[in-house]
Parts: sequence; C-alpha cells; structure tokens
Amino acid sequence: MAAQLFLMSSSRVAGGGYLEFARDALREFLGDCRTIYFAPFAIADYERYTSDVAAAFASFDVRIVGLHTVDARSAVESAEVLFVGGGNSFRLLKRLHQLELIEPVQRRVRSGALRYIGASAGSNMACPSLRTTNDMPIVQPPSFGAFDLLPFQINPHYIEPEVGSTHMGETRETRLQEFLEENDVHVLGMREGAWLRRLGAQLMLGGVAGARLFSRSAEPGELAPGTDLSWLLEATPHFDVET
Repeated sequence: MAAQLFLMSSSRVAGGGYLEFARDALREFLGDCRTIYFAPFAIADYERYTSDVAAAFASFDVRIVGLHTVDARSAVESAEVLFVGGGNSFRLLKRLHQLELIEPVQRRVRSGALRYIGASAGSNMACPSLRTTNDMPIVQPPSFGAFDLLPFQINPHYIEPEVGSTHMGETRETRLQEFLEENDVHVLGMREGAWLRRLGAQLMLGGVAGARLFSRSAEPGELAPGTDLSWLLEATPHFDVET
C-alpha cells in the first residue's frame, strides 16, 4: 500500500465554512472509509473542537471519534483515517509525544495502512519538525520532531506583507529565510485555501490558492494549484541538530 496524505494550509478560507473549500477533495480522499479518528489536541476544548469537526463531516456519512475519548495509541493502531486538527503546534506536539503517538502514526502512514489528514498545525505535524510553525511556544514539547511523513517543511497560512503596511516586524518570508540560514531543507509556504495530496510517490498541490517554495539554494518560487511536486519527496533535509 502507498502512503496517503491530505494536508491543508487552513481549515477555512475567507467567506467559507469549516473545510468547505476542500469538501470534494476530502470526499475523494476518504473513499470508502467510514470512521475518522480526530486529534483535537491543538486547542484546549477537546469536546467543542470534536463537535465542530463532526458537524463539518455530517454530510459525508462518516463517524468522527475524538482520540481523547478512547485509548489513543490503540485506536491509531487500528484506524483507517486520522485527522489532526489545527491550533497551537507546540501544544499539539507535546500531547502527541505524551500519548506516544509519534511512532505508530509514522509507521502506519508510511506503510499505507493509515490515511492522514492535517489542517494547519496538523499539516505541520506531517513534516520532520514543527520549526516552521507560526505559533508561540506556549508549552514545551520534549522534542521538535514530528511525524516526519514528508522530507520537507510546510509553513501554513503563508501570507505576504500588506501593501502599504507600516509594521516594522519581520515578514513571514524573512522568518523563513532565517530558518534556511540554519537548516538546508525546502519549505513550502502554503496560502490559506491550498492543500497537498500525496499518494505514494506522487504529490500534487491543489485547492483554491497557490504556494511559495523556499530553499537555501534558489530564490523563492511561485506555485499554482495543479502543480506536480512529486520531486520534493526525493529531497533530503538537513537540520542543524536533531529535530
């Protein structure tokens, strides 16, 4: 079986409902799967978050099971689909480590036994490290190492500075260039409304918005929906220390 991932930069786009922009693509990705295990650990209110996700999938004829309501590790070992939601990446990763979910998710997704859906912070978790998150470190995970299901990094909610802005802080591009000064690894800055679909050795950029690719050896490049990014799966990342 081939690894299958569906990674969204955001769960919403302006003017639309939760997951609305990716509804058709998600339906195709799920296929005949009828149960989704949901990891709500990136925000504090697990029950409300899981209810919101269940409402969004109500028309899909699928069952949403919050991992906080079951033995999470056992569930991951038998699940067909795992959805890791957005929120604070540091809080999410800390809880994933506490529940000892990194290894089983990594192993089962890589083998093709478990389909992985991520949104925002959940998409960050598919990378080798959370280092390209936009979030404040409100807690300290034991490691920055994430599921490592892709050999490159994602920066979700990527945005250029507003024209005419007087803000004097670093732009998103500046922060990513700083990351590349210390780490030799591609970074995909995904705009809100963009998603990635991986099936084995194939990786496609889709959605209603594009992305920007950053690397140490080249100028940032624009990518439109429909771009084949399969070549990124062959990259070898180099971090300054262990993730």
